[in-house]
Amino acid sequence: MDIAPTFERLATGLRRIKPRDELGPTAASTLARLERLGPQRLSDLCGPEGVTQPAMTQLIGRLERDGLVARGKDPADGRAVLVRVTDAGRSAVARRRAARAEAIARALRQLSAEDRAIVLTAASALDRLSDLL
Repeated sequence: MDIAPTFERLATGLRRIKPRDELGPTAASTLARLERLGPQRLSDLCGPEGVTQPAMTQLIGRLERDGLVARGKDPADGRAVLVRVTDAGRSAVARRRAARAEAIARALRQLSAEDRAIVLTAASALDRLSDLL
């Protein structure tokens, strides 16, 4: 069974859940990554987000201007800069997660009890799979 189309449809559905903020998908994903993994070098954010370093530099500049991230020196390498999420950035991530959780809960309630159980059982395996992608 080719599950790629199913994942594509799921990703499309998740992208349609738009909280009332001005964050684009890459900005939201970058903030979530920083919130989850802690401070990162700008260059380390590019690959997972699939953008060039100049594009990430611009994005981080906008997020910093909006107070969602801050830059600071890397204690391990004084020449390097680390980007970290601010309290305002954490709040933005939490609002987006809450909006998605609400939409997903509504959708799950429309499934049969059996399908809900299958989805919930698969969630931990899907989380591990997402770490591998």
